[in-house]
Amino acid sequence: MSSATGAGRFRLRRGRTRAGGGVSATESFILVIPALLPILILSVVPLVWGIYIAFTNSRAGLGVDTDFIGLDNFRALLDDTLFINAFKIGLIWAVSVTAIQFVLALGLALLLSQDIRGRWLARSLVLVPWAMPPVVVGIMWKLIYQPQAGVLNETLRRLHLPGENLDWLSSFSWALPAVIVVGVWAGMPQTTVALLAGLQSIPDDMHEAAAVDGATTWRRFLTITIPQLRPVIIAITALDFIWNFNSFGIVYVLTEGGPANKTELPMLFAYNQAFKYGEFGYASALGCAMVLVIASAMIFYLWGRLREATS
Repeated sequence: MSSATGAGRFRLRRGRTRAGGGVSATESFILVIPALLPILILSVVPLVWGIYIAFTNSRAGLGVDTDFIGLDNFRALLDDTLFINAFKIGLIWAVSVTAIQFVLALGLALLLSQDIRGRWLARSLVLVPWAMPPVVVGIMWKLIYQPQAGVLNETLRRLHLPGENLDWLSSFSWALPAVIVVGVWAGMPQTTVALLAGLQSIPDDMHEAAAVDGATTWRRFLTITIPQLRPVIIAITALDFIWNFNSFGIVYVLTEGGPANKTELPMLFAYNQAFKYGEFGYASALGCAMVLVIASAMIFYLWGRLREATS
């Protein structure tokens, strides 16, 4: 009995040792398979398939032959004036929205970092646009821009200001600026929150010491606040540019790229090529071109982070 008891204790100790020692690499891989499968099926496989299609003449339809055509789709991009126009509009949109978002968000973050009454409520309200889906944002602003009964034109009419009868989203001159305003409003929350977090991390002692030395508020802003916020500024502006360049939902709901392609962003152009004209191969080449632009922005972001880490 004693030997059996000893063997049982040995097995118990060995089981405890294995349990305490963790799981093997094979067991760990098996455990993460359920989490990897959705990523593999929904992200990796479509990405690889999309890159392959970019080198073919794939078109919509059953029984349509698909042939490998090499770089023909990418050559066609360089001669497509509509794509070049959409790319220019996309750059104007992304740069304008990102820059205006940053300036307004920085001012709002500076205000919300002050000890003012109702600050908790203001900080909560700032997140409202972020919590709204892009489709809902687009529908709401489409009602605001409505030429006959919209809030904007009604306000201009009551204030006796020009533009009370303007159809903002159908105007060749005002459609893109109107859409940019919506993009700024919808994207400001994440920029504001990031900058506010950066402001909260700056020690008060630095501002107090500078104030004792006679530095003005503007001087402290330039010599303390901006340098301390530089890592946050580089990160959030790079991410904002990527998000804005990939915008689709808001602009699609507002204008669908009109009037006369004045607000047709690259994502909208690729969408139309794929699902309106059935040119899947060409649309995939467009997607690959946009990935290169996004990768360039990411390289700029990582380069900036590397410089901050080594300085």
